[in-house]
Amino acid sequence: MYSKQVLSFFLYITLKVSGYLMKNLTKMKIVKSANEVFEAFVDPSKIGNFWFSSSSERWEQGKIITLRYDEYDAQGDIKVLEVEINKKIVFKWGDDHIVTITLEALDTSSTIIEITEDGFNKNDDDFINQLLDNKEGWVYMLTCLKGYLEYGDNLRAALVK
Repeated sequence: MYSKQVLSFFLYITLKVSGYLMKNLTKMKIVKSANEVFEAFVDPSKIGNFWFSSSSERWEQGKIITLRYDEYDAQGDIKVLEVEINKKIVFKWGDDHIVTITLEALDTSSTIIEITEDGFNKNDDDFINQLLDNKEGWVYMLTCLKGYLEYGDNLRAALVK
């Protein structure tokens, strides 16, 4: 088991500091076009293949979207703050968390997806665990996205903690 100091150092190199709030950054290459990656998020008929069970409607700027996890009998709302087709999606969940999904087309058939989540309070007693859980969640979701888009596999809801 790593000490809190080692974990703090590890997280320091993967996070950006902004006052007392911190950002968690996760990236992955998907061998699909930026349009296919973008549509996987915004199209309610596709999101259930890699992330949530369902999305109430197409993600568009200004909309409040209800996302549901049937497996856990849970749901939550996000507010879509910004959408730039095939390039960026920004949404807010909870009180302070802003998620930015950025797509960088490397060519016509591969995309780097970057997810940044802002709003972690470094003064929170459970700060390190929150960051680790969050990073694990984004890596898992991106792995599921990669499996869905590149191989047609649905890996969602398979993570056991």
